[in-house]
Amino acid sequence: MPTPRPGTLHVIATPIGNRDDISARAVATLRAVAVVAAEDTRHTRPLLQHLGIDTPLVALHDHNERTAVDGLVERMRNGDDVGLVSDAGTPLISDPGFRLVRAARQAGLKVSPVPGASAVVAALSVAGLPSDRFVFEGFLPAKGGARKARLAELAGEARTLIFYESSHRILECLEDMRDVFGADREAVVARELTKLFETVLGAPLGELVGTVAGDANQQKGEFVVMVAGREAGEDEKLAEGLRVFGILKEELPPAKAAKLAAAITGAARKALYGA
Repeated sequence: MPTPRPGTLHVIATPIGNRDDISARAVATLRAVAVVAAEDTRHTRPLLQHLGIDTPLVALHDHNERTAVDGLVERMRNGDDVGLVSDAGTPLISDPGFRLVRAARQAGLKVSPVPGASAVVAALSVAGLPSDRFVFEGFLPAKGGARKARLAELAGEARTLIFYESSHRILECLEDMRDVFGADREAVVARELTKLFETVLGAPLGELVGTVAGDANQQKGEFVVMVAGREAGEDEKLAEGLRVFGILKEELPPAKAAKLAAAITGAARKALYGA
């Protein structure tokens, strides 16, 4: 009996909101594969039903990916094509699937992208912030101290910064960004992209905090937060001083943290404490 042709892993982007954003190629691929590995089958099944697709689904999420990968790779070795989708957008971008893609490639199997919607790119395209160079940070730490420390490490970054954030932490996140980056740093919050209540708000961080705090509707949904990078003309010492100060003030009183950060970096202590 001849050895079957190995199957392909198709990494398929699905809509981030509006179902009409799915590509014709994605629909054809979802219909043609032997099985679709989905982050949450309860979320993906309605999409497939909407498209008139009855391809079987299997779950592939953070809690079972290690154990599920071997079985899917074996299916591809035996000739099955497998589709990989996340709940929304392009798989692996702050979503499961990395282990499956890596295992498939290590097994010599073909991994083919079926590109489409991505919240990162969609948000950046309408933000009006510099887009020639950017950094995607995914989700920041959930706890305030760790979140501020990570933001402090990014204070001197010249590229546009992009984050995901949940409705539970969006206001706290913006407040921390204001405190670490400064109230005048330009930022954009893109909420519920491609959905009915889509909003894109751009303003200095100090103003954005006030807008979101004053409107409960702006604290609901899924968020992409984009922050302008440090301007080329900003003092390098101040940028580094702010980074060090942000870390130290989690463990020390602000005045002492500013004094130490100034001594370490050469930045002006008053500028650090004021920022």
